[in-house]
Amino acid sequence: MLFRQEALSGIADGRVTLAFRRWTKPTVKAGGTLRTAIGVLSIDAVDLVDEDAITAGEANQAGYADRDTLLSELATRADGCFYRIAFHLAGSDPRVALRETADLDGDGRAEIDRRLAAFDRSAGVDWTHQVLRLIAARDGTTAAGLSAAIGMEKLKLKAQVRKLKELGLTESLTVGYRLSPRGRAYLDG
Repeated sequence: MLFRQEALSGIADGRVTLAFRRWTKPTVKAGGTLRTAIGVLSIDAVDLVDEDAITAGEANQAGYADRDTLLSELATRADGCFYRIAFHLAGSDPRVALRETADLDGDGRAEIDRRLAAFDRSAGVDWTHQVLRLIAARDGTTAAGLSAAIGMEKLKLKAQVRKLKELGLTESLTVGYRLSPRGRAYLDG
């Protein structure tokens, strides 16, 4: 579930506590969490709603000036049912703190080695260290550049790089990726 920048700002300051989506199947569930650029959201409820039941107040809680603007945006997607998602900001993204943890001891390094080896085995190709070195060579390295350099399809590569991000080794920029302090410490060690 993606949010516009204006909605993220509203979530950060507590004004936005609802979202509406038109889905064939919900992508979040009540009790779950969702990581966003501003932190982790706790999903409080996901309810199927009739379009006519959406109120102006709910549109405002979702960050829209009025109900018509919200409905107009929802109409851009032809298929699916309307869902109201209630949430609250639960805290910061734990990957942010992990990325800054550059003090790797032997156990920490061994765990990263183990996880990277598992990623390589799962993909059937040794890609992790090669991708880390390519990203280290230039901040802003794009998925297209990485996929061309290692011969992996771009969408598959993006999914793989997300695994590196989960370990706190990389971070996404507006365009491309860079190594985190943790990623640099790992490569330099």
